[in-house]
Amino acid sequence: MSTDGMRHGPLPVGAVDVAVIGAGVVGAAVARELAGYDLSVALVEARCDVGDGTSKANTAILHTGFDATPGTLESRLVRRGYDLLGAYAAATGIPVERTGAVLVAWTEEELAALPGLAGKAAANGCRDCAPAGPDEVYAMVPALGPGVLGGLTVPGESIVCPWTTTLAFATEALARGVHLLLNARVEAVARDGGQTVLSTSRGPLRARWVVNAAGLGSDAVDGLFGHRRFTVTPRRGELLVFDKAARPLADRIVLPVPGSRGKGVLISPTVYGNVMLGPTAEELEDRMDTSTSEDGFAFLAGRGRRLMPALLEEEVTAAYAGLRAATEHGDYQVHLDPAGRYLVLGGIRSTGLTASMALAEHAAGLLAGAGLALEPRAGLPGPPRMPNIGEAFPRPYQRADLVERDPAYGTVVCFCERVTAGEVRDALAAPLPPGDLDGLRRRTRATMGRCQGFHCGAEIDRLLREGAR
Repeated sequence: MSTDGMRHGPLPVGAVDVAVIGAGVVGAAVARELAGYDLSVALVEARCDVGDGTSKANTAILHTGFDATPGTLESRLVRRGYDLLGAYAAATGIPVERTGAVLVAWTEEELAALPGLAGKAAANGCRDCAPAGPDEVYAMVPALGPGVLGGLTVPGESIVCPWTTTLAFATEALARGVHLLLNARVEAVARDGGQTVLSTSRGPLRARWVVNAAGLGSDAVDGLFGHRRFTVTPRRGELLVFDKAARPLADRIVLPVPGSRGKGVLISPTVYGNVMLGPTAEELEDRMDTSTSEDGFAFLAGRGRRLMPALLEEEVTAAYAGLRAATEHGDYQVHLDPAGRYLVLGGIRSTGLTASMALAEHAAGLLAGAGLALEPRAGLPGPPRMPNIGEAFPRPYQRADLVERDPAYGTVVCFCERVTAGEVRDALAAPLPPGDLDGLRRRTRATMGRCQGFHCGAEIDRLLREGAR
C-alpha cells in the first residue's frame, strides 16, 4: 500500500481557514467538528495513517469521569464527551459495551479512600456509584484473588473501540470536505501577514488559524509558535492481552484505587473479546519507544497473580505498549493565542478518547470567541456507518444475509479473529484505506488474534498488496 498520503489529494492551493495538526482521536474530532461549518479545513498528520500514535494504544475505556478532579477542564469535558461519544457510537456503529466497573480496595488505606472517591464521583455528576462489601465484589467478579476488603461500583464505565472511533471521525471529516494530509510532518512555522505558513515534509501549507492537537509532539509544535507552556513526558504503559477463553473471568472492568501516578493496573474486557491487564506507568525520554520490556511483563504478571490468579493461567495473545502525553500539570493544557490565531490542545492523556468530541466542541467555541466565523454548513452528509469489529455484535461471517448477497463475507482469511475477504476488500476500498498492515489490523482485526498472523499473514499481505494496485 502506498503511504505517500497523496491518495487524499495534494496540498491545498491557497490558504485554508483552519489547519489541525495531528490526526489522532482529538485532532480528527476537531477537524470533523470544524468541517460542520462553512470553513475550509486541513488535517495534517506526520504518520501514514490516522490514529497511528497515542490513539491506537490506550486502555479503550469510555470513562464516566467519576475519579477526575472536580472543577478541572478534564472533568467537565470527560463528562460531556461521555454523552457525546456514546450517542455518536450508536449512530455510527462504533463498538461499545456497557459493562460497568468495580473499584476494588485491597488494603485498609484503599478502603478508607473509597468514601472520598464516592464523593468525588458525585461532584463530577456520577451519582450512581455505590459502595460494595467484599461479598458483593466477589459476587460481581468471582475470579478475583483473595483479600478484597470492599469496593465501589461505577455502573456507567464502558469499553469502546478506539480504532473505529478515530476512523469514524476522520471518515466523516473527509465526507465534509476536509483535506487530509498524511506523511506531512510540521517542521517549521512562520507568520506571513494574517496567515501562518506551516512548513511540512510535503511542502508549505498556509492557514488563517491553526489548532495544535499533536499529542506527544504538542509541546514541540507549541515551541514552534514561540511558547514554552508545558513539557510532554512520554509515559509508557505496557499491557498484556489474554486470549478470548479468558473473557468469562472478567465481564466488567476491575479498577484499582487511583494513585498519584495514575489509575494503576486494571483488568478489563475488550470489545474484541479478550481480557486486558495493565498498564504500567514508566516515564521515558524517547517519544517513539513503544517497545515492551521484560520488567514490564514481570510487573504485570506479579500484579495479575494477586488481582486475578486464574487469569495468569490463560494464554497471552499479545503484549503492547502505548505512550501517554503526560505533563507537569494536573489538567489538560488548552491555551488560545487570539492574536496569533492559534490554539493548542495539549497534555491530553488517556481520557482524551472519551473527551474527544467535547474537546472538539470546546475548541470550536474558543475559536469562535476569538473571531473565527462559524456559520453552519447546509447539506452535510450523515454520519458514516462503520464496519463492526466488535465481538459482542454480529460479525459479517455470522450474517447469512450478507454471505448470501456476497460470498466474500463467508470467506474467512484470518481464522483466529474470523476476518473475511469481504471485510479486507471493503477496508482497502474505503474512503480512508489503511496505510500499512497495522492500519488494516485496526480496521478489520486481521492478524491480531492468537497466532498473530503466523497462519494468515501471507494471505493478508497478498490482499493488501493487490488492494493497493
